[in-house]
Amino acid sequence: MNYLPQISLLGLAIYFAILLIVVLHDNKRKKENNNTNSYFFGSHKLPFWMLSLTFIASWWGGGSAMMMADKGFESGIGAFWVYGMPVLFSTFLMIVMAKVIRNINCATQGEMLELRYGKLCGLICSVITLIFMTLTAASQMVAIGDFFENFLGFSYNFAVIFGTYIVLVYSLFGGFRGVVFTDIVQFVFLTTTILIVIGALYFAGGNFSCMIDVVKNSSNKETFFSFGAGAKKYSIYFITFGAAWMIQANVWQRIQATKNATDAVKMTTMSFFAYIPLYLLAVITGMLAIAVYTKLPKGGVVVDVISNHTHPILSVLAFVGLTSAIMSTMDSLINTASLIFTNDIYKRYINKNANEKKQLSVAMITTFTVTIIGVLISLEIRSILKLSWIAADFIATGVFFPLVLGFIFRRGNNIGAISCMIFGTIYTFIHLLINLKVPHKFLTLFYNVPLEKITDDFFIPWELNSPIQVCVGMLSALIVYLLMSIITKEQFAKADAFMKRAKTHEIFDSFIFWPFNKVFVLLKIPVNKD
Repeated sequence: MNYLPQISLLGLAIYFAILLIVVLHDNKRKKENNNTNSYFFGSHKLPFWMLSLTFIASWWGGGSAMMMADKGFESGIGAFWVYGMPVLFSTFLMIVMAKVIRNINCATQGEMLELRYGKLCGLICSVITLIFMTLTAASQMVAIGDFFENFLGFSYNFAVIFGTYIVLVYSLFGGFRGVVFTDIVQFVFLTTTILIVIGALYFAGGNFSCMIDVVKNSSNKETFFSFGAGAKKYSIYFITFGAAWMIQANVWQRIQATKNATDAVKMTTMSFFAYIPLYLLAVITGMLAIAVYTKLPKGGVVVDVISNHTHPILSVLAFVGLTSAIMSTMDSLINTASLIFTNDIYKRYINKNANEKKQLSVAMITTFTVTIIGVLISLEIRSILKLSWIAADFIATGVFFPLVLGFIFRRGNNIGAISCMIFGTIYTFIHLLINLKVPHKFLTLFYNVPLEKITDDFFIPWELNSPIQVCVGMLSALIVYLLMSIITKEQFAKADAFMKRAKTHEIFDSFIFWPFNKVFVLLKIPVNKD
């Protein structure tokens, strides 16, 4: 009889019991989480290297690692473009903008846009971002559900609820310090797990020479070792994920949690160089597996290797590591969603006079509510990539330009920003409805058109979920933002005050932007060297 699932569950229970005890003891000793600043930002006392590890864990999660391995099995080295390149692109932009993001010292992006454009703009941004965080958290719930189903033999629904419940417990009581602490531990666990899987594959026959021999006789021998082939195949993810993740709220939360702007740059730079080998390891895992498997195994490469090609002790360690990594990404997203609702919606529009104790209670209730909504979504849409795509499309098309250009485009105003976000939301929602076949079913129900005869091109002139869809949406959003800002009344006083507070000139002081210093002067961005 195979006792591996039971032993793995016991290992998981012991791990999370120890984790919860340590987090609660640390909070009690430091008297943390007695106000929203400590609950969401750790009182700005955490060192940059510690925040860098939790920054890395925000994108280096169990779900992404497993998916990258499977894509590496199918597509070779080009699979790095699915998650690896978007993460590097986003982190690079974060390095450039880290100082101004930290200088502005706003708790959330909605608060930033309220300061830059006005209250309505900030509110719309907060609602869109809250949707994004909830959908992305749901994608990690799908990941934990799939993993537990394939490894432990649970039903998918029970696996989602069980895994998410564990996250909910320490998210409620640990706050941001709890998230940081677990992220660090789980970063080490996941990296160790990937190394274990690579070692197991090697001993199972998945070495580089065997891999090369198999590829030579495969149908994708021309593209398996081509990095450029991945760029063409996965460009849709690079564009959408790259733009969306660059403004991902939980990552900006890490920047705001640093002690100062210098630490913010150190944190993002350290993270950038760490991502390169980490995502390469995940892709190489899948590539080596081609010498062991003739087709992608059920549950994916990583799950099958842990179950069937690893020593039981290492299997338990890998199981705990992978589980903890998926959960670390999930708890980060849930914590940030709670921050957005508490700070941007409840505190500003529902109860402006709420004290710290009341806000903290609302934060915990929101954590619970977001978790429940995420579970319901993950039970309906069982696809990590689809949920990630939908979430990223919402925020990239609607929020990217008002938020990023708000730091450097002085002519941008509230009408331009609101118009852009409304356009982006409508554009994305229409494509979401087409993805769900809603208009197809409408025509079938009311006009008796056979469902099989209704194609997507009946509603849109481009392929659904294609690079063209993304480019059209983002380019149109940019035009809306610029055009509406130019033809309506300027808000130079608000823009100047925002840019002065952010010290926007520090972006252009970077070596990356030195050729654009003349543009900086032409835009007449106020410089504050103090």
